[in-house]
Order: sequence, then C-alpha cells, then structure tokens
Amino acid sequence: MTDPKNVDYHEIVRRGDTEVMEFFLKAGLDANLYDERGFSLLMLAAYNDQRPMVELLLQHGADPDSPDRNGNTPLMGTAFKGYVGIAQTLLTHNANPNARSAAGATPLMMAAMFAQQELIELLLQYGADPTLQDAKGNTALSIARANGHSHLIPLLQATQA
Repeated sequence: MTDPKNVDYHEIVRRGDTEVMEFFLKAGLDANLYDERGFSLLMLAAYNDQRPMVELLLQHGADPDSPDRNGNTPLMGTAFKGYVGIAQTLLTHNANPNARSAAGATPLMMAAMFAQQELIELLLQYGADPTLQDAKGNTALSIARANGHSHLIPLLQATQA
C-alpha cells in the first residue's frame, strides 16, 4: 500500500475520481480516513457534491455519520449545501437524521436555516425530529422563522402537531 503521506486521498475525493479511489480502497485504504483538518473522506465527498464517490465510500464501509471536529456529519453538510441526492444516499445507508453537532444542531435545523425545503421534506420522511433543540433552545421551526423562511413554517408546524 502506498504511504498515505505521499498521496492526497482527500483531493482525489474532492475531484470525484472514483476509479483512482476504488483502486486505493481495494488495496486496503481505510474508507474512514480523516485529513489533518478533521474531515473524513465521506464528509469531503458529500460537501463537494460527489455522489458517485459518496456511494463508493459507503460501499467500502465509510461511516455515514463520520463527524468533523465540530460534530458535523456528512448529512449536515448536504443540508447546508442543498444536495438532496447525496442526502438520500446517506439516509439509505442509515445516516442519522437526528445527529447532533457540538452545538446541538441537527441536519433539519441546518436545512431550515438555509431554506432547503426539499431536504426538509426528505429528512422528515426519514424520521428527523423537528422538536429537537440546539444548545440555545432553537428548533428547526424557530430557525426558519428567525431567518425569514416563512414558506417553511407550515411544513415544520405540521410535523409538530
């Protein structure tokens, strides 16, 4: 196996070069490898909208809930960015829709903050709990209200009834 110091596996992931990454994974590379900044391969694939890479890493045992140093998971990254397809892939591989960051935020809260309606609907479908509160007592509903996303309020209110 190539010495990890000589290959930038995380850059391979960012570029979405699944053919090269598959070679390394089959040769024994840990699919849960983290970089020096605390990002897993899966986190970077999800954050850079590399769905085929996300699928490849998950097939090779990547943890769908691999957190960064702040407790953010790949699903949280997709909620922030609006990558519904990647979120679907993560959720079908058992990513936790109620995972918490260090500040207590959930993927649903992040989707509400950035007005990602389709992601909110998907997260709710997979069991996201809209009543959860972050460390400051905010819920997805209160975050949507605070950010002026009034079109999300009926959706989030309906799930709390």
